[in-house]
Amino acid sequence: MSDDAYGATVAKRRLSQLLTELRNSTGYTANHVCDILNWGRGKVGRFEANQWKRPEMSDIRDLIRIYEVEGGEREEIEELAVRSRVRPWWREYGEIFDNEFPGYENDAATIQVYMPLVVPGLLQTEAYMEAQFKSGASARPPAWRRKSVEARLRRQEILERTEGAPVLSAVITEASLRYRWGMHTDRREQIEHLAAMSRRRNVELRIQRFDDGPPTGIFSMVNIFSFPAGEPPIVFVETDYSVEEVSAPAAVRSYIQAFERACDAALEPGDTTVYLETLAKRME
Repeated sequence: MSDDAYGATVAKRRLSQLLTELRNSTGYTANHVCDILNWGRGKVGRFEANQWKRPEMSDIRDLIRIYEVEGGEREEIEELAVRSRVRPWWREYGEIFDNEFPGYENDAATIQVYMPLVVPGLLQTEAYMEAQFKSGASARPPAWRRKSVEARLRRQEILERTEGAPVLSAVITEASLRYRWGMHTDRREQIEHLAAMSRRRNVELRIQRFDDGPPTGIFSMVNIFSFPAGEPPIVFVETDYSVEEVSAPAAVRSYIQAFERACDAALEPGDTTVYLETLAKRME
């Protein structure tokens, strides 16, 4: 499958960074640029903070003119702007996503996920999603839950891309598989699905077992996204109420190191597949 929005979120972030660098090179303040262009104060600041959904080409060309950008650099900025203007599918789920999480997930070359109590969203069956949303979001109306399931299933399609499919490295704990939810057949189906996904070339699944002691390395629900072309990685930490972005380099490095320790404390991917297959057979 193809994905027209692939790369749009990272392009927008890169565009914001370049515009900041160009303005700094001129010596202008953000407010000065707004005054020159007769824009409301704060507009350039929002661009540079990447607090925009899609750039207007007329705005980008105005900034290029003010910053006196020419040649290949101008072409790069215009190309990034064009790419950033693609309307991604997740804009149709504004009530589900309140930040750029699905965009960065969509653009990632590698995805590292640690989930201490639940199965990662990219590896959930539909029955698991429905059970999770009913228990964890009971205050939400049924229509919201249906939209959430739709969005999560759409997110999973990145693993099926013919080009640019990310490598998913996920660490789960035995606890996530032992809770009683739904029907017995639903629980077995989820474990069988994990076993099948763990055999895919672009999926590395590891499990931390009860017998190996308490979880090691990390305790929060963490998503680490790394990108091609040297773009800096970004982290999203999930809580009961929100998904928080972490982009400070030192904090990102700490999460990456913690994830590596979690991997070291878990079964290797091949052993994890055997564990899951054995557990599924026991449930027959």
